Amino acid sequence: MRSFRNEVAEPLARPAVSPEVAPEPIGPPLATPPPRPQKWLVAVAIVLVLAAVLGFVLRKTTAPRTYSRVASPIGNNIGPGLRLKGITEAIQARAILAPMLSGQQVGILTITKLLPAGARVRRGDVLVEFDRQAQIRDALDKQAEYNKLVDQVSQEQAKENAAHAKDETELEQAGSDLSKAQLEIQKADILSRIDVEKAQENLEQAKAALQQLRETFELKRKAASAAIQILEIQRDRTRQTMRHAQKNAELMQVHSPIDGVVVLNTIWKQGKMGEVQEGDQVRPGVPFMQVVDPSRMEVLVQVNQEDFLSLKIGRSATVRLDAYPEMVFAGKLEQISPIARNGSFSAKVRTFTAIFSIEGSDPRLMPDLSAAVDVDGGDHSRTSS
Repeated sequence: MRSFRNEVAEPLARPAVSPEVAPEPIGPPLATPPPRPQKWLVAVAIVLVLAAVLGFVLRKTTAPRTYSRVASPIGNNIGPGLRLKGITEAIQARAILAPMLSGQQVGILTITKLLPAGARVRRGDVLVEFDRQAQIRDALDKQAEYNKLVDQVSQEQAKENAAHAKDETELEQAGSDLSKAQLEIQKADILSRIDVEKAQENLEQAKAALQQLRETFELKRKAASAAIQILEIQRDRTRQTMRHAQKNAELMQVHSPIDGVVVLNTIWKQGKMGEVQEGDQVRPGVPFMQVVDPSRMEVLVQVNQEDFLSLKIGRSATVRLDAYPEMVFAGKLEQISPIARNGSFSAKVRTFTAIFSIEGSDPRLMPDLSAAVDVDGGDHSRTSS
């Protein structure tokens, strides 16, 4: 069996064939071209780049910084400080409003005299005068009407005094007639029957006349008193309107309530915004002017919520004016609002209002100037860009 398998396997076996030898290439070998990148990889790369750029832009626009940390120039502390931007304002200031006239519906008021902006005034000085011809004319008319009513009251009172004296005389006469009639009736024993009847009739008439005079006397007094009271009410009302008119005429001249400097407000006038001038017309109640005390100034700033907890009342600061870089003032944190408000760019970023006092004064230090406040770093341990 083994020999049969060997005999069969031998003829089936094939001799090994040598592989063909490839011909050698003529010249240098050709460079193999690099594989081409797939299109989906390019698209993914572009999308990633656009996403990174968009995220950077959104981060810059949604979280704006209104201040930055700088080296504190106060004292010997060179640690990180805080720079805030704000607006100067006077601690003591009084708004000057166009006068509100009592008892009159006045649409506009015309300025006849006005102090210029920046003028220094003392308390009681005239700041502005309005045209008061209408108020003076009204006051004179009311005064004439008042004087007329005063005369009428005096006349009615004199008439009542005369009537009162006349009525009292009539009462005395009626009383005398009654006494005479009573004496006549006492002679009834010696008089005839006809004379007794006449005396009795005279007595009854005297009693009736006296009773009637007494009743009409009280009615006349009440009627005369009511007529005089009506005139007195009219007189008092006219006197009140006269005083209102006189007060309105006085209101046309506005005096300074404090010592300070005149500042003109920008208001809407004649279809545009601007400061008032002599000859302009303003409506009653419009605050067109201020009187500020430049000797005591402060800076109103907005503090980001990130640095709110790091501020403390009494912390020193340095105040610089953007309009006058060479002017430097010492300051101190006086107040911080306990309630925040939404920021200008995002509702998530909140700000707090802080007030820094300014030490010293200068003629150029006026309200509504932009200022930079460098707060003493103190124990700041963190920094931000």
